[in-house]
Amino acid sequence: MTKYVLVSDSTLSYDYRNFPLLDFLPCAPGDKIPGRIYRFLKGPAPAVLPNGETKYAPYAIRKIEAALLRDNPKKDVAVAHEDYLSKFVTDDTEIIGVSTMDPLGIGPTTMSYAALFGGELDSWVRREWDALMERINAVRKGKKAKLVIGGPGVWEFTILRDEIEKYHFDYIVQGEMDDIVSELFKEISEDSIDKKLFMRGYMTYDDHFRKVLKNDDLFLARGIGIRAYPALEGIPEIVNPSEKGMVEVMRGCGVGCDFCEVTLRPLRYYPLEMIKHEIEVNVNRGGVDNAWLHSDEIFEYKHEKMFTPNQDALTDLFKTVMGIKGIKTTNPTHGRISIPAAFPDLIKKLSEIARAGPDNWIGIQTGVETGSDSLAMKHMPNKTMPLRIGADGTFPEIVWEGVYNETRYYWRSAFTIQVGQDEETDEDNWDSIAMINRLSNSYVDGRPFEFTVTPLVNVPLGRIKSRNLNTLLNPVQLGVYYASYRHLAKMAVRDGFRNTHGNVFSRVGTGSIISIGGELMLKVVERVAKKNGVDLEKVKRYGIENSKEISSLSMMARA
Repeated sequence: MTKYVLVSDSTLSYDYRNFPLLDFLPCAPGDKIPGRIYRFLKGPAPAVLPNGETKYAPYAIRKIEAALLRDNPKKDVAVAHEDYLSKFVTDDTEIIGVSTMDPLGIGPTTMSYAALFGGELDSWVRREWDALMERINAVRKGKKAKLVIGGPGVWEFTILRDEIEKYHFDYIVQGEMDDIVSELFKEISEDSIDKKLFMRGYMTYDDHFRKVLKNDDLFLARGIGIRAYPALEGIPEIVNPSEKGMVEVMRGCGVGCDFCEVTLRPLRYYPLEMIKHEIEVNVNRGGVDNAWLHSDEIFEYKHEKMFTPNQDALTDLFKTVMGIKGIKTTNPTHGRISIPAAFPDLIKKLSEIARAGPDNWIGIQTGVETGSDSLAMKHMPNKTMPLRIGADGTFPEIVWEGVYNETRYYWRSAFTIQVGQDEETDEDNWDSIAMINRLSNSYVDGRPFEFTVTPLVNVPLGRIKSRNLNTLLNPVQLGVYYASYRHLAKMAVRDGFRNTHGNVFSRVGTGSIISIGGELMLKVVERVAKKNGVDLEKVKRYGIENSKEISSLSMMARA
């Protein structure tokens, strides 16, 4: 029998042809991306082991699996492949645990498409979630197994509370549970929730980004009587391979942007031995040759002074990773742009360690969020640290310098940029358009700047609750979208074939769809923008008219 069956949100289990940013494909509206194209770009079904378990699983699932295995025999815990659920969910199964990131399709990237196209909440990620829930509920029908949902996407059920009933959840769990998940599952199974250990309810935030606790019997969160987050020693090491070779190197961020919940979590740095052991699991048990280093701010890893990178610790981290037998490449998941701007020698050193080059770009996601000095100083004043807006240039100049150094040393940022921020003006959005255009038309050593930029929209929660998604964007905000997609189309044509993987047919198919799809998407955005009064010619010229490539900035990083 299997007491605890773990399952992943389907959209987190595919490799999306290992093409940069295709992991966000499920965020697209279901009626805009044809099913055949969507299913092709997803790639082949996840690998399955002979016993019906999945060979690779999202990192969050692997953490919960490892935590359960500390207190339970292997026969009691399984990470099931979606197609083999019936093999594990039997009359003796007590818990089916599902991890999700964007179940209802109201995450930031998904909502950016909804804001553009309007209409219903009908993204591919939501379609996939509904299909998974239907499959799970069919398998557990007539059995005692309880359905427990967790992961970073559970906040969506606190917003669209009326969506829950149709899924037949028993509990929705919020927060990091690595250290107490065995106790949690035991108490759920026995219907004996310890109120000293777990709170019946959830945590949310008010308009001033202060924590608020809400009572709700369907939700469980960590109680007040224990630490709100697991200490480092309570976090287990994974024992089976994670999807795409991902491992954590730290938790928390500390940069303090006023729109981000992650910054409120305590910083916890994984020691090198722990990181090394997890990567070795991926290499030895999964045959993975890339180490994807997850953090919410890699340049804060073991930092010594506030917002100043610990260069020795970062160097040691990259050397440790690249020194592991079987590892060929590595890249971090997230990092701010001010560090490449201020510390080019550090980026050069890390690139040399990671053997970056024309055929091995280091990808990193970066929340640049705006091209406006005033919005940057209001909402994310520490994003530029240790550089300062004014003394070391404008915010767009700091971003430009960062991309210059990243491109020079073969790093490629995937930027997000927001519209709809609190106290935003049209002029702020024109500043963002200017920044995108300047970056898109800049070069280093004769090579064009390498970056992508994905526009996001801050959607008021009231609008999500009312499902009123039409006319979310004004003409200047749509101008930011248009400028972003003009650059994305340029990148798709330039890199559509270069960054593909697999056999020749897969590479040709993926490259063709990416290149052509980028152009088609631009035409769609252009049509929407024009219909809503956007001055397309002004957007194309803004920030670069009557100017040549931006000259190198005289910043302290170049002193």
